[in-house]
Amino acid sequence: MSSRLVSRFTLALAVGLALPFLPGLLTHGVNTDLSARLGLGGAVGLGTFAILFLAGVLTSLTPCVYPLIPITVSVFGARQPEHRARSIGLSATYVGGIALTYSALGLFAALSGKAFGSALSSPVVITVLAVFLVALAASMFGAFDIALPAGLQAKLAGVKGTGYGHALGMGLVAGLIAAPCSGPVLAGVLAFVATKRSAVLGFWMLFTYALGMGLLFFILGATSLRLPRSGAWMETVKSVLGVALVAAAVGLVLPYLPKPHELPVSAREVAIFAGALAFAGVLAGALSLSFHGDRREKLLKAGALVLLVAGIGLEFGWVGSPHSTRPADIAWLHDETIAVNQSRATGRPLLIDFGADWCAACKELDVHTWSDPTVAQEVSAKFVPLKIDATDETEEIERIEKKYAVPGLPTVLMVACKDPEPQCTVPQDGPGRIVGFLPPPEMLEHLRRVE
Repeated sequence: MSSRLVSRFTLALAVGLALPFLPGLLTHGVNTDLSARLGLGGAVGLGTFAILFLAGVLTSLTPCVYPLIPITVSVFGARQPEHRARSIGLSATYVGGIALTYSALGLFAALSGKAFGSALSSPVVITVLAVFLVALAASMFGAFDIALPAGLQAKLAGVKGTGYGHALGMGLVAGLIAAPCSGPVLAGVLAFVATKRSAVLGFWMLFTYALGMGLLFFILGATSLRLPRSGAWMETVKSVLGVALVAAAVGLVLPYLPKPHELPVSAREVAIFAGALAFAGVLAGALSLSFHGDRREKLLKAGALVLLVAGIGLEFGWVGSPHSTRPADIAWLHDETIAVNQSRATGRPLLIDFGADWCAACKELDVHTWSDPTVAQEVSAKFVPLKIDATDETEEIERIEKKYAVPGLPTVLMVACKDPEPQCTVPQDGPGRIVGFLPPPEMLEHLRRVE
């Protein structure tokens, strides 16, 4: 067996074994619950900015950022000691471009308020973004190449070196490329900024986060590093990125599609079958063959990609959820007065979920967390569930949000309403106050920690 086949088999085995754990890794990774741990439930202090900086550093270690690493090293890397000062300056300018992108986003969110989230979650905007991601994926698979016009390429070819303006422009684009991995943090921060409508706060919070994300690029650009030469491994990297872009596109539109039916198999059987499909797809050449080859190679690559994407879709629930014998529906109330009275009568605390149609993280809570059978069973047995729809900014919604000190969406509160006390006890911090998305295991931990 040749070394190439051994490498393909090893990669296929790794993907097949890792896929069943991938959903959990993505929701328990470095970005998980960061938006809920930024201290946004109370006043913003130095600790909040320190955590925002750390969140940016952790984001720079995620897959969305990997394609930017060779660009940073090849363009700004300090190859020779006499060029070190220039490389440091270019790298700092590059990071400044990233910071400008996110700072502008923070300013826009602050000045536009909830209209920002509403526009960003519009089905039309989501569809356009999904089509754009699929087009980028097709480019990664070799369907076409994204290149500058020939005339502009000729002009650029005559430019010696890379100027600071170019570095700044590349940084602006880099911030957009890394946006998919920064989404979980941005969801909580932008919702908070949009609620506060403070342009100064929005600018500095996002600026701090972007500086953290740019730290890795600054280090890479200011030091001497060498990357492996391009070769067959680059085709694998491009294929992996292409599959990730397709998955991201499906993930964008999935909340707007009809909810898939329950599958007649268990979660374990789904994981095994999904892993087998992914193994077969990678072994057949989904990540190693090229669309630049002959007709046979192209057809084999296309079929292998279908197998791999089918395995990913099965594991991520695109076609349906595994069969469960436990109920997965929460009987949400939608009237605060009724819910408070029921809480006092039963002695069970309120669980209030503040969400909106324009809030992407709110949809993630509905699709991934509240639909989890174990979470639903815990909520139904222990709490009086109340869902507040804050899509429209009515006086009643503003009154309720002010009453419960809601900093942004989504916010989940576990509130004690005891009979002798005139007011319900609203938690200001701790496990009873959650800002942002939490996956089922972590939400379950919060539910069980509340007294």
